[in-house]
Amino acid sequence: MHTLVEMRGVKVHFPLQRGETVRAVDGVNLALAPGEAVGLVGESGCGKSTLARALLRLIPLSAGEVWFDGKPLHRLPERELRPLRRHMQIVFQDPMASLNPRMRIGHILAEPLEVHGLARGKQAWQQAGRLLERVGLPSEYLHRYPHEFSGGQRQRICIARAIATQPRLLVADEPTSALDLSIRAQIHALLRDLQRELNMAILFVTHDLHAVRQVCSRVLVMYLGKMVESAPAERLFTAPAHPYTRALLDAVLEPRPSQARRPRNLPVGDVPTAVRVPAGCRFHTRCPYAQERCRVEEPELRAVDESHQVACHYPLSAEAKP
Repeated sequence: MHTLVEMRGVKVHFPLQRGETVRAVDGVNLALAPGEAVGLVGESGCGKSTLARALLRLIPLSAGEVWFDGKPLHRLPERELRPLRRHMQIVFQDPMASLNPRMRIGHILAEPLEVHGLARGKQAWQQAGRLLERVGLPSEYLHRYPHEFSGGQRQRICIARAIATQPRLLVADEPTSALDLSIRAQIHALLRDLQRELNMAILFVTHDLHAVRQVCSRVLVMYLGKMVESAPAERLFTAPAHPYTRALLDAVLEPRPSQARRPRNLPVGDVPTAVRVPAGCRFHTRCPYAQERCRVEEPELRAVDESHQVACHYPLSAEAKP
């Protein structure tokens, strides 16, 4: 299968003043096929957003390679990187912080078209109206300002701006975490429709496992800067192989409190700091199944089956369903 995006051994480290280093992303491999929707999940601070920004070269790499459609993003100068940016777009978590409060929506949507030479003047304004309608908003809203919209409407506007250049890759970084449940469902449905319509690959960064199940066909699980599991969405939800993945699933609240079960196998303690990463398996300090080998030997991603990989010395059996 053709690969649109590939990350090889990516590291993003942030030096501190005292000679210490924050190892936010610490040797991650990732691949996306054209038109594929992949979820990237994990607890806050695990490195999800840092990895997403490194993919788009919004922050520099400390080591590793990033390839987009066969082109080495990690070593391209800005002059050669700029034409590729129209094919790689991002939707951030806070839509209000992503929109210029002094610009009308029409100008906000027309700007990427003009920057990349796709349309200008009246033609760009007309395309901006069609973009609004594409995300479920009337074109009359072009003359309004961002503060005149609700949170869900603003996020739709951010999505419209992101797809203005017809990108091949969309990074959605926690796009619905600040929205209520009904609006979340609408945004998730919109992303699915746009993915099919534009044959657009999506990297969906979130801690919301319900959203992943609605939007993505494959899920990647991160813990403390490392990828610990990769599997098709349905298999991950029914037969997780890593104890951390199972703990994430066990922590999900039931939609009906009357049917809620007691959580089980939840990890104890807090996530270790990325400055002092534990030796061996990074999850062993919180894992209920940890053994001596886990404390001294770091596990590598290995195949459970053809489409399922896990970084665990003692993966859970298929029968141990959450």
